[in-house]
Formats: sequence, structure tokens, C-alpha cells
Amino acid sequence: MKVQDYIIELKRPSYLVVDLISRLMLMIAIAMFSYSIYLIHAVNWLTIVFALLVIGMIAWWIHCTRKHKKGEIVYYRLGLLLATIGWVIGYKNFGGPLWIPILYFIAVVFEKQVKFPKEIAFNEEGIIINSFPRRSYHWALLSNVVLKDCILTIDFKNNQLIQKETLEDTTVQEEKEFNEFCRTRLKANA
Repeated sequence: MKVQDYIIELKRPSYLVVDLISRLMLMIAIAMFSYSIYLIHAVNWLTIVFALLVIGMIAWWIHCTRKHKKGEIVYYRLGLLLATIGWVIGYKNFGGPLWIPILYFIAVVFEKQVKFPKEIAFNEEGIIINSFPRRSYHWALLSNVVLKDCILTIDFKNNQLIQKETLEDTTVQEEKEFNEFCRTRLKANA
């Protein structure tokens, strides 16, 4: 594992759209599984499993709502995983489109990646942006890197520009040290 000289965490965007889609998917699953319980009209293993899945999804939704009110980042992954299990069981027993459980599973896999804190790491060789997919740039591709007033600016030689707001306030001394490190790396790789 490579040691990074500087890691700058970027300000998090609003995850409102992602959370709304996750809640909508949970709501659809809860409604469909509840309706399936109603249609079966008997107590058997299938209705018990669907009832447990509905209770689990509702409980997880309540848990996520409480965390969201505290200002924390919430992950609906467990509820979506329960929904995925329910859709697979429903598919095995009733048929229907296979793309629905696949869609739910994709949501389970990618929700955490979408909400992963965005960071940019700086080392002797270049910069690494932890996005999906992960991107790295050698210092020779850059013309300037500056951190000023919580704004990180990365200027490429091909006139591409990245400007991002940082999560934490940095002191003038920290900005100066970081900018000097970048200036030294840029001169060494010019």
C-alpha cells in the first residue's frame, strides 16, 4: 500500500436523489410483498418469509430515517438486500421479470460506492482521485495545483480544470505547505 503525502477530503454533495430512489424502491417492494401476502390468503412459509422481509425493510427504513435526522449519511443497502431476497423468492415461486431482482441487487452493490467520501490523494508520483472508476494523474500532466480558501484547483496542461470545495477548513500554514509541495512536484516533473 502506497503512502500518500496529502489526502484532501472534498465536500460531500447532497445525496437526496439517491436516497429518494432507494426509498422508492423500498416502498415498491413493501407494497408488492404486502399485496402478495394478501393474495395468498393462507399462512405458509411464503407468507411468513414475505412478512419477515416487510418488517425488516420497514425497521431498516425507520433506522435510516433516524440517522438522517441526526445528519449522518444513511445507507439503505440492508433494506434493499432484503427486497432483493424477496424479489428472488417471488421470481422463483410466481415467475415474472428477472430484471427486477437484478436491478435491486445493482442498487445494493453501488449505493455505498456512490456515497463514498470523495478524496484526492497527492504523493511523489501524482494525484489519485478515489472515484468510480479510480483515476490517477502523473504530475507531468498538470500545469498547476492550488489550495486556497477551501477551494482545490487542479489545472491540467490540456486546459482541463477541476475545482472542488474541501470538507474541512485548512489553516494558512497548511495551505502554504500543501501548495509548496505541489509546486515542488510540478517543477520536478516539468
